Amino acid sequence: MTDFETFLVEMDGAVARVTMNRPRKANCLNATMWRELKSVFDELDAAEGVRVVVLAGQGRFFSAGIDLEYLFTVQQTLSRMSEGRKQEYLHHFIIDLQASVNAIENCCKPVLAAIQGVCIGGGLDIAAACDLRYATAKARFCVKEVDLAIVADLGVLQRLPGIVGQGIARELALTGRQFNGREAGSLGLVNGVFATAGEMQESVMATARGLAAKSPLTLRGIKATMNFSRDHSVAEGLGFVAARNAAMLLSPDLEEAVSAAMEKREPLFDD
Repeated sequence: MTDFETFLVEMDGAVARVTMNRPRKANCLNATMWRELKSVFDELDAAEGVRVVVLAGQGRFFSAGIDLEYLFTVQQTLSRMSEGRKQEYLHHFIIDLQASVNAIENCCKPVLAAIQGVCIGGGLDIAAACDLRYATAKARFCVKEVDLAIVADLGVLQRLPGIVGQGIARELALTGRQFNGREAGSLGLVNGVFATAGEMQESVMATARGLAAKSPLTLRGIKATMNFSRDHSVAEGLGFVAARNAAMLLSPDLEEAVSAAMEKREPLFDD
């Protein structure tokens, strides 16, 4: 793996532990961090030996969203442009940030988010793009953009309804109210709530290691099928999984899973 300025990437067996590493800035995302977010997950997508990814924030926070100093720099750049060029620049700027968040969802390996402290604005966009989310009871969530007089544009408005339902997602986006990890659990935003960050990290890593012991081919297939089915009709989703399984169902992993079950041992799968 590449050495990154704003991320730490460490391997624990087949689990990649990815840590946003700007703790003094509440892991706010500056230009470097946005760029590296995409690079990290593009590399993990292609990396042999990586079967599951755990994403967390260094220090007390998951992420407080986009760095306001970065936005100020963008504003300064825009002030020197004509109206048409401003619109063109902003369009490309937003598309690039969207691509960074999309890289998490596009990563073929399951991604688990371990959330403590604040998870607001862009931080919640990132969390929503993960496959599974876990939080401490005192974690704080917020779709913050409405209070900054902008429409959230990095994916939370598209992904959140599928996680918590349309009514709840609209309420959170329209009000911008903060809610804690316990409520996030009751809303279905997170898959587990823990009293302390230590307990959360221990449980999330145990879950990640358990997933890493399963067939990587199957995990990738489940993620791809569920992502496709979310955005298509039931009939299209069934067609997708039929085509995929026709190509991959009779893999050595199936034989190994059956043999291991018959022999009462843990299965061993290739990457």
